[in-house]
Amino acid sequence: MTDARAVLRRAAELAADYVETLGDRPVFPDVTPEQLRAALGGPLPEEPLPAEQVVEELAENAEPGVVATGSGRYFGFVIGGSLPAALAADWLTSAWDQNAGLYAGGPSASIVEQVARDWLLELLGLPGEASIGFVTGTQVAHVTGLAAARWHVLDDAGWDVGREGLAGGPRVRVLVGEKRHVTVDRALRLLGLGTPETVAADDQGRMRTDALAHALEGASGPTIVCAQAGEVNTGAFDPLPEIAAACRDARAWLHVDGAFGIWAAASPRFRHLVAGMELADSWTTDAHKWLNVPYDSGIVMCAHPESHRNAMTVTASYLIMDEGGRRVRDEMDWVPEFSRRARGFAVYAALRSLGRRGVQELVERGCDAAARFAEQVAELDGVEILNEVVLNQVLFRFESDERTNEVLRRVQESGRVWLSGTAWDGRKAIRVSVSNWQTGDEEIDLAVQLFADYAGKVPAR
Repeated sequence: MTDARAVLRRAAELAADYVETLGDRPVFPDVTPEQLRAALGGPLPEEPLPAEQVVEELAENAEPGVVATGSGRYFGFVIGGSLPAALAADWLTSAWDQNAGLYAGGPSASIVEQVARDWLLELLGLPGEASIGFVTGTQVAHVTGLAAARWHVLDDAGWDVGREGLAGGPRVRVLVGEKRHVTVDRALRLLGLGTPETVAADDQGRMRTDALAHALEGASGPTIVCAQAGEVNTGAFDPLPEIAAACRDARAWLHVDGAFGIWAAASPRFRHLVAGMELADSWTTDAHKWLNVPYDSGIVMCAHPESHRNAMTVTASYLIMDEGGRRVRDEMDWVPEFSRRARGFAVYAALRSLGRRGVQELVERGCDAAARFAEQVAELDGVEILNEVVLNQVLFRFESDERTNEVLRRVQESGRVWLSGTAWDGRKAIRVSVSNWQTGDEEIDLAVQLFADYAGKVPAR
């Protein structure tokens, strides 16, 4: 084990060096694909290489192409950083190498997910009996939650989708908001539910309740409605109490995409945004966004544990499962994966290191930073703020698509901050997402200053 200790120690040193320089290094790398292929490629070695050499050369050759997403100056794609405790727990997760499919494959991995479940449900104000699954991200969380929904609504109609499949069964009707995230559509496609029916949204991307009521009017048969807590461009929240009431009247399952917005529930200042969320049937979120745990870490929660479990579970003679009394939790009962990484450890560590107050402060700091950015960037010539800044998202543009694109390109190429472009109502726009635990006033002021500098060099068109 001497060699293992040496290589692990060296890997820890290299990782610490990287983390400690996040505040200084360019946020986006200045390197070409050809340069990376030349450094990392070549023929497969004929003979074994020393582990330390492999790790040393990997760090040297890969780091020029690593995006500093852990930096407080990264504002793209709603990507969080890694809290120190979560990062360290993730290292331990790799070292322990538990197969988090069965309790028998790692008792602590199973128990820690149960503990994290209790904490999360309390923190987010969700029903205490809800079940949970730890998956790769909200994409698979949607697949899982909507699989539970599919099983539940078809069972309610007298159809066993697990035994009979979809062919010949009642049609499952799925309604989604016009501005839903594309991962919902892909989940529906993977589940064989096809293209959903679209419900109109307002100018912030919120589902219109009058349009939903009209779509559900006189509806019968298995129905699923997908709402969202936090539109990916504007941060807007669907009117969840009204949607939940409409779903209850129509006997429809309500699934909430809360990839990042669900964390508003942790703050007394922003909790009103998710009012009514607890009335839904399933919820999804990403821990690798605002909770700031390392990738990958998604969470699905379900108010109907039996439907959740029935949609996911499998049995086999060789599996050692808890068959009597459900005293322990076999993780594979709640997710599509059979063998998987023990993701619960990093979530547990993040929650325990922050505590209730720390999660609240993390959310409020991000929202305050977004508001600060919006207020300052709005003073620049030609800037139009496109969204009501209700959470951690700022959507803005300059007076023309050409100027918007050019200013954004120059800011990105500066390497000092990074944020992404998008489209809104058919025009180019710029999106700022604040979800890193290290983002503060200094990082926001820098971003605004860069936009001011480059906007001044790009004339209005």
